Amino acid sequence: MSEVAIDRIFPLPAEEGIGDARIAESYSAGAGSPWLRVNFVSSIDGAATRQGLSGGLSDDADHRVFDLLRRLCDVVLVGAGTVRAEGYGAMRVDQVSQRARREAGMTAHPVFAIVSASLDLDPASPIFRDAPERPIIVTTELSRHDTREALAEVADVVVCGEERVEPARLVAGLVERGLRRIHCEGGPHLFGDLIAAGVVDELCLTVSPTLEAGVASRISAGAAPILPIGMRLAHVLQADDTLLLRYVKRA
Repeated sequence: MSEVAIDRIFPLPAEEGIGDARIAESYSAGAGSPWLRVNFVSSIDGAATRQGLSGGLSDDADHRVFDLLRRLCDVVLVGAGTVRAEGYGAMRVDQVSQRARREAGMTAHPVFAIVSASLDLDPASPIFRDAPERPIIVTTELSRHDTREALAEVADVVVCGEERVEPARLVAGLVERGLRRIHCEGGPHLFGDLIAAGVVDELCLTVSPTLEAGVASRISAGAAPILPIGMRLAHVLQADDTLLLRYVKRA
């Protein structure tokens, strides 16, 4: 199967059929250090899922960019609910991405960081058993001590808050470990918390050309920030009727 064609239509001048290196360059432009990027897919009528899963909205173009964004980061950050619902396994990238990461002085695979207040995670899961890099679990003071000890056998367990995970502490903790390029893949409640804390630097949004209706959730949920956070459109990529948007926080 031939690789799906992706064109850049903004900023001008437009470019047709751009390759992976050019796409990665487009997503890297202007990114600071540290930097927290969030990636989601949504239908054109605002649904974040189809039959309860975001994967149902994704297409070949979204998969291609999804993989490239993992290539660019130090750590992939995901809420435990999304990990369970979407069936995550160990955090691995393909051989092409491994080579590109090594050439950039990075580890072959990004670190997997999972946010879980309840610690409803199985230490025997392939997420931990097959991990090429030791995962991180971010939790709260209220989580069970015995469960923390069990998970500490297979991951670094980090407490970042008393009753709730505090996003600013979460980000600071990852940066202290040298994980400065943070790539968040959801879910909506984690994204909402990150927005409310003002720590989101970038949103990458794939707009799937479908109308879903129903009761699907938005890409963010939970508490709102004191004031709306202004974002600037950095680029627009197009693959047939799918749009791949990149927004960065206004300075």
